[in-house]
Order: sequence, then C-alpha cells, then structure tokens
Amino acid sequence: MNQQQFLKRSLFLIFSLIIFISCSSPEDVNKEDVDDTLIPIPSTNYDTTPILIFFDNIEAVSYSVSGNTVTFTTTDLPNHTSPYWNSSHPLYEAYNGTNSNWNKNPNSIGEQNITFTMPLNPSESLTKTATPLGPIGIARNGVVFFNQYAGRNNQPLTNEINSFDQWLGHPAGTQYHYHIEPSFLTNNFGKNAFLGLLSDGFPVYGPLENGATITNADLDDYHGHVSVTEDFPEGIYHYHITNEDPYLNGNGFFGTAGNITR
Repeated sequence: MNQQQFLKRSLFLIFSLIIFISCSSPEDVNKEDVDDTLIPIPSTNYDTTPILIFFDNIEAVSYSVSGNTVTFTTTDLPNHTSPYWNSSHPLYEAYNGTNSNWNKNPNSIGEQNITFTMPLNPSESLTKTATPLGPIGIARNGVVFFNQYAGRNNQPLTNEINSFDQWLGHPAGTQYHYHIEPSFLTNNFGKNAFLGLLSDGFPVYGPLENGATITNADLDDYHGHVSVTEDFPEGIYHYHITNEDPYLNGNGFFGTAGNITR
C-alpha cells in the first residue's frame, strides 16, 4: 500500500468514527455520568398585572401592589339589582329570573370589609389545598366567589341554587356571593370574559373559549387549564365557570392560596 492509499484509508476511518459518534442514541450515554442536580425543575410564573385594570373605578373595590403581592379590599356590595337588597334600596328589584322553583332565603345584602392578599405572579403549587367555605376569590365587580358547596360536610348546591337571584348570587347572612356563573358579568362583558381572581392569584374566565362552550371534561381536577386568552396572548393557567358541578373550582387551588380576612 503506497502512502497516498494509506492516507485515504485513514481519512475514511476517521470520518466513519465521527459519523458513528454523532448518530449514537442518547441512551448510549452512561446515565450515571449525568448530574441530575443540574437539570432545572420546570416552573412557570405568570404575570397577572394586565388584568388589574379591570378593578379600576369599581366602587366596591380598592387594591394596591407591593412587590409580588396584590391586596384587594372589597365592601362586597354588588353593582346590580337583587331582591336581597332592602326594599327601599335603589337597586332593589323583585325576582324576575327563570327559575320556577325560586325561593328567597331569609338573608339580605349588607356591607362587608373583606381583604384578599394574593400573588401577582402566581405559579403552580406542588402541594394543593382545598378551597374553604366562605370567600375563595373576588369577582371583577367586587363580589366574592364561594366554592361549590352549600355548607359543611360538602353539601351540594342542589337546593341552594333555588335561592339564587336573577343574577345567580345570594347572601349568606349579609355576605353576598356567587357560587356559579355571575350572569350580570357575563351578560355585560361576554361569556368568554375575565370574571375575577381566586385567592391563589389565577384568573377566572367565563364558560366560552374560542367560540366553544367549556365543559368539565376540558378542565383539570382544579377546574382550570392552560391556554391563550384575550388578556394573555402567550397563555396562562386559568379557571373556567361551567354549567355543572363544581361550576367554578374542583379539588382545590392550583396555586398557593393567599390570605383572606373578613
């Protein structure tokens, strides 16, 4: 073999070795040589600043931002009619909804002093917590959200729904609240609109998305999912109102719940 032939063969062997190495499967790498402490744990922190504007100029609500925290204070007084206002109140209106079994409960609307302190940049919590009875979030008009239960021992809303007014809210004592779709808001802003925030800082949207009705099957155990919304074109985790139990929230908060005082 002359020198030229030897050089060609050597170059061929080197080229073949390079091709073999570059085409090897990642499974050929010794996994014990990988330091998995260098692999970052995926984490998404969303910025909900764009939706704070919806709480501006709402009589019942004030809010302030400090670092990664937003604090809302609400009187919880609805900005719409109801048979639960005192009969002399300018927003008093007899029930004129569609529920033929409607039955007014003995309570009435009264002013509250409720404060929510929640993350401005919410993220998924590794430890999920159940939603409590009482306020679990705040609607964009200052009315509080309650969860899917009528009372202790996780009683369903089956009978309590018959006491919801024409805008699908009612008072417990003097504390007015929504358990299900706040129809005053969806009628005014659209069924795909931003409706409020839960205590973990994640937004709540109506029962429509991209022109389609959202069902429970479209959502996770916490009654939410990640998708693009009008307010978050890059996508965000958010809850949806649906027309079946649990209506607003499933097995707990997706993120870390903030503090609620009343």
